[in-house]
Amino acid sequence: MTTAEDTVLAYWDACEARDWPRVAALVADEVVYHLPQTRERIRGRSAFLRFNQEYPGDWHVTVTRVAGAGPRAATWITCTVDGADQPAVSFFDLDDAGRIAGITEFWPEPYEPPAGREHLVERYAPATPG
Repeated sequence: MTTAEDTVLAYWDACEARDWPRVAALVADEVVYHLPQTRERIRGRSAFLRFNQEYPGDWHVTVTRVAGAGPRAATWITCTVDGADQPAVSFFDLDDAGRIAGITEFWPEPYEPPAGREHLVERYAPATPG
């Protein structure tokens, strides 16, 4: 029996390989992709595949962490677009057939922390691909 984590890792592997038929097999016909920060929603397998196929730039995905329970999984990824790293967190919901039916993805922008807590924190450099 395939777990949600296995399905999501297969999805990211297929995305990285640009194996669109494999991505299509992993997502439900009526998949819904949510991007809350830009208030965008993409409905349906065909539109979802086209969105990814037409995404500009030379992009690559590295999975940092995956966790799942039942029909849900979450990933922390680094997407490298034209040499610039951008972290993302994705939440996946699988349908009864084990296909990805919903994805909600957050693409946070780094920012400087507020002043006054320097004595409590340790700052570190951004991760480098490797």
